[in-house]
Amino acid sequence: MDTRKLGALEVSALGAGCMSISANYGAAADKQQGIKTIRTAFDRGITFFDTAEVYGPYTNELLVGEALSPFRDKVVIATKFGFNIEKGGLNSKPEQIKKVVEESLKRLKTDRIDLLYQHRVDPNVPIEEVAGAVKDLIIQGKVLHFGLSEANVNTIRRAHAVLPVSAIQTEYSFMERSVEKNGVLAVCEELGIGFVPWGPLSMGYLTGKLNAQTTFDQKLDLRATFDRFNPKNLADNMPVVNLVNSFASKRNATASQIALAWLMAQKPFIVPIPGTRNIPHLTENLEGTSIALTKSDLQELDTEFLKLKVSGGRMNAMQMALCE
Repeated sequence: MDTRKLGALEVSALGAGCMSISANYGAAADKQQGIKTIRTAFDRGITFFDTAEVYGPYTNELLVGEALSPFRDKVVIATKFGFNIEKGGLNSKPEQIKKVVEESLKRLKTDRIDLLYQHRVDPNVPIEEVAGAVKDLIIQGKVLHFGLSEANVNTIRRAHAVLPVSAIQTEYSFMERSVEKNGVLAVCEELGIGFVPWGPLSMGYLTGKLNAQTTFDQKLDLRATFDRFNPKNLADNMPVVNLVNSFASKRNATASQIALAWLMAQKPFIVPIPGTRNIPHLTENLEGTSIALTKSDLQELDTEFLKLKVSGGRMNAMQMALCE
């Protein structure tokens, strides 16, 4: 596995998003299956694992901590703070950040968090105070690197002025390209910040396994509330999926592999974190790292994509209200 840099932090070129093993895309997987998937990812070269206190809540950090404990010093663990889990809403007050970190360290069975993200920007706490609190934790050795999730360009610049930001995490995929237009990807390149796309397979679209008849668990799957995943938009967006599928078949690859290869070809500081709970999907994703798309490949894909329209917002209104 090649490595890439998120700021000064070196990680495997492909990471593992662990959320979907425990939460948000249906019922949680069996714990032993989750542990086996995470450990297999490590055995196959992945050293970068992403979780958060809110996934579960708490259960995903516990799973990741147990799964990675035998080889803790050989991996990079990213987790996040920022939600007020007990009362709802956001809370990035410095005292809350420090409390959450202590609790996350226990669940993760570790003495330091390699990369700590603010999960969503809290409008009630200046980002300078947030960065200052994380800086204190870095001085104490409890955190090694600082990241932001779903932050805008102004917030990124302000945070980076107080404490170097190692990584920005935002949804980005062949299908969801907001960060190309809103300046976030450009500011990462300018400031030497790594970029970690969540949803690199468009929350399942680019696996080629969804269609207009696909249904989602109303209680356990967040996608049930997202516009892009209602029956009409699932049908309307099939041309995008068909484009990736047909290109993949010409390359003797899968849609997932082409979607990941496309993302990794955009910038050398991009480290996607596809999530899966099963080893065949993990194997499929890993094989995508060996696909090198040429300039003409990328041009062909983008030329065809520009002829299409993506229907539906990427998340629901409540979720989008938490993004800058």
